[in-house]
Amino acid sequence: MNYKFIFLILFSSFSANTSELEIGGLLLDNTISRQGKEFAYKFSQLWQDLPHSDGINVQIKEQVIPRSGTKLTVNMNNTLIYVTYMGRRQEPIKSRVEQAMLILIEMMAKSQFTEHNPDISNDGW
Repeated sequence: MNYKFIFLILFSSFSANTSELEIGGLLLDNTISRQGKEFAYKFSQLWQDLPHSDGINVQIKEQVIPRSGTKLTVNMNNTLIYVTYMGRRQEPIKSRVEQAMLILIEMMAKSQFTEHNPDISNDGW
């Protein structure tokens, strides 16, 4: 795939209509197996509907474990937030995707606040 061509198209459309183009967060799929691809696909379906994902980069990685299956990890802005293991047999993935998405939403909310934020004080005022 010619990445320079895609970048030029994206850059030209961005420079031509800067007020109309809105880029949200980025979802990277680094999966290998059929189960990993299915997990990433279902996760991406939920990711599309997630509001306020600007500046959030999510990466789904898969590591093959010999004779056992695979290890799937979900990283948000280079921070590990979710890990699951899948055997070699086909298993239901929907509940794991939903669990990963709920954790992602929680971590997105936590990333917007810091300890030194005046809105979060110890005395409640």
